[in-house]
Amino acid sequence: MDAKRKQQVVFTAIKTMSFLVVAILVIILGFIFINGIQVISWDFLTKMPEDGMLKGGIFPAIVGTVCLIFGSMLFAFPIGVLSGIYMNEYLKEGPIKQFIRLMTDNLAGIPSIVFGLFGMAFFVNKLGFGDSILAGSLTLAILAIPVIIRTTEEALRSVDKTYREASYALGATKLHTIKKVILPIAFPNILTGFILSVGRVSGETAPILFTVAAYFLPKLPQSIMEQVMALPYHLYVMATSGTDIEKARPLAYGTALVLIFIVLICNLAANIIRNRYTKTKK
Repeated sequence: MDAKRKQQVVFTAIKTMSFLVVAILVIILGFIFINGIQVISWDFLTKMPEDGMLKGGIFPAIVGTVCLIFGSMLFAFPIGVLSGIYMNEYLKEGPIKQFIRLMTDNLAGIPSIVFGLFGMAFFVNKLGFGDSILAGSLTLAILAIPVIIRTTEEALRSVDKTYREASYALGATKLHTIKKVILPIAFPNILTGFILSVGRVSGETAPILFTVAAYFLPKLPQSIMEQVMALPYHLYVMATSGTDIEKARPLAYGTALVLIFIVLICNLAANIIRNRYTKTKK
């Protein structure tokens, strides 16, 4: 087999696998949409749950999920971005930097239930936050920080060195160069880490199970020190241990569809911001 033939075979295999991945995604989303759209209504989205979550709506779970996403990103995004800047711009290559990268990668691969147990032991018990939005947000933030650090570092590394050299040649300091030159160029790619993190924290069940999620709480939170319902845990309960699993199954599909829609909105908003930011810099 000649080189051209081998190349065609490889390209065909890659194209087939790509279409297969997309097809699997479409099938999963289509299945959830078909089974979940039948229960979606204004009441389902805006009312409190009733009768052991078999009636009413999922409004408290929606509010709780949004609070946890916002709270976790409020902590994780600035810490992750600043850490990524330090890693790429200030810390020199060597054993220490390699060790930090290795630990960051390992932290990103730790099962989420471990973060949940840590959050329960440290935030809930040790710091005395109890089962609360604050404890859940901090736990989810720790879960997201490694991803943001690595994507920020890679985004900064992709910026051509000539930009730094030109800035230094004009007399700018390192801090001014990072703030005015490097970050604006890398920011659209940094937002990729934000998008990935939102997608992960919004669907996690184990961390919030130990730190914030309530089984049945038909009211809205009044402060960050209170428990909330959350869509991932709400979905888990209805699908596995509700009072009537068969009756709750359509509601579970509807909850899953709403959760996917919330993640989609967050991702679209981040992408719109990234695209607009990229256009303004051109």
